[in-house]
Amino acid sequence: MGSIWAVARNTISQALRMKIAVIVIMMLAILLPLMGIVMGGDSTLKGKLQTFVSYGLSLTSLLLCVMTIAVSTHTLTEEIKRKQIFLVLTKPLRRYELILGKFLGVVILDVFLLALFGGVIFGITYFMPRMIDADEKEVAKANDAFFTSRAVLTDPVDKKEIMKEVNKEFARRIKEHEIASDMTIARMKRVKQSIMAEEIGKVTNIPPGGTRVWRFENVRPANPDDILFVQYKLEAVSPGVDKLYSQWAIGDNRQAARDSKTRVGTYQSSDAVRTVQEFKFPSELISTDGDGYVEIVLHNPYENRTTIVAKELKLLYRAGSFAGNYTRAMGVILTRLIFLAALGVSVSTWLSFPVAILMCVVVFFAGTVNGFIVEAIGGLSKELAVVYVFTIRPLLWLLPVFDGEFNPTPYMVSGEFLKWSTLGKIFLVTAFIKSSLLLLGGMFIFHKREIAKITV
Repeated sequence: MGSIWAVARNTISQALRMKIAVIVIMMLAILLPLMGIVMGGDSTLKGKLQTFVSYGLSLTSLLLCVMTIAVSTHTLTEEIKRKQIFLVLTKPLRRYELILGKFLGVVILDVFLLALFGGVIFGITYFMPRMIDADEKEVAKANDAFFTSRAVLTDPVDKKEIMKEVNKEFARRIKEHEIASDMTIARMKRVKQSIMAEEIGKVTNIPPGGTRVWRFENVRPANPDDILFVQYKLEAVSPGVDKLYSQWAIGDNRQAARDSKTRVGTYQSSDAVRTVQEFKFPSELISTDGDGYVEIVLHNPYENRTTIVAKELKLLYRAGSFAGNYTRAMGVILTRLIFLAALGVSVSTWLSFPVAILMCVVVFFAGTVNGFIVEAIGGLSKELAVVYVFTIRPLLWLLPVFDGEFNPTPYMVSGEFLKWSTLGKIFLVTAFIKSSLLLLGGMFIFHKREIAKITV
C-alpha cells in the first residue's frame, strides 16, 4: 500500500505541473464567479439560479473531464516515452501497483478539485438571493421550486394494460393484412408507437364536461406540514386554441364518501396551452389511513368547447434538502471522473499519448450521446440485430452513460430528488464494475508488455 500511495503522490505532483491542469483551475476560478454575476435566465430569481447552476455544473464537469483524460493518459505514456519507466521499475514496485497508484493519484486530484469548485458553485447559489436583493415573493418561489429536493410521481398510467391492447391491435392489423408481417424492427417499433399513442389517447383525452382521475399512493412528504405541488401541461385537440380553463379537486375521495368532514381541495385556472403550469396544496389533503393516498381530479368545463389533454402531470413533494441533493449530484459527476481516470490509465498501458487521448475523447463523447446511439441501433434489420446482440452489444455495454438519469444537471435545475439508490446504481455500474474491468485489462496488458529488450 505504501508503494501505491507513493506513486499516487508523485502523480498528483506531476499533474499539477501540467499546463492543462493549471489552465482548467484558472478557468474555473475566473468563470464561475463571473457566471454568477452575468447569468440572467428569464430575469427572475428562480430563472437566474437555474441558469447558473445548469451552466456551472456543466462547465465544471466538462473541464474536469478534459483534465482527467489528459492527466491520466499523459502520466504513464510520458514516463515510457522519456524512458523514466526504467528507473521506476528497478524499484521494489510491482507493475499493478504502478497502475493503481497512477489511478489513485488522478482520482484524489479530481475529488479535491470537484469539492473545491463544487463548493464555489454552492456558495454563489446560496448567496445569490442576497446578491441581487430579490424580493420576498421571488425568494419564496425559489425556495419552493429550486432550493429543495422534491420527489416526483409521474402519471400512473397502467402501461402493462396499455401494452396488452397495443399487442392485440398489432396482431389484428397483421392478421387482416393492414400491415406487412415481414417489416423491419425499426418499422415495427414505429407502428407500435403509433398504436400506443392511440391507446394512451383513449385514456388521457378529456371531452367537454368530462373528468380524469389520477390516483397516487405512498405520497410521504419529509415534513407532514409541507406543501405539495401539481405540475401539468394542457393541450387542446382542436386547433387554434390558445387558452384553456381547468377545474381541479385534490384529496381522498374514498374518505370523503364515508366522512363528510374530510376535506377536498379545489383549484381553478386559466392557462396558456402547451405551457408548464404548477399549483400547490397542503399535505393535510393526503389520506389519513397511512397509505399516503391522494386523488387528483381534472374537470374539463364546457367553456373550453374542445377535448383537452393533460400531459406530463407530476405530483411533487419535498423529500430532502437542496444541500443533500447537491451532494449526490457531485457524486454523480465524480463517477464520471473515476471512469475516465480508469480509462485513461488503462489505454496508456498499450497506446501512445496522442492515440490514447483521442480514444478517451471519443469514448467520453459517446457517453454523452449514449441514448442516441442505442436508439440509432434500434433501426437495424432483424438479421443485423442478431449479429449486434452477440458482437457489438457487449462492447457498447462498456461505454459509459453520461446522459439520461446519469446526468445530474436536470435534477438540480428542476429541484427533483436524486435518490440514493440512483446514485448507488450509477456508482456501482460506472465507477466500480466498468472502471474495475478497465483497470484489470490495463494491468494485464502492462504486465505482459515488454518495456525494453535485452541486447547482447
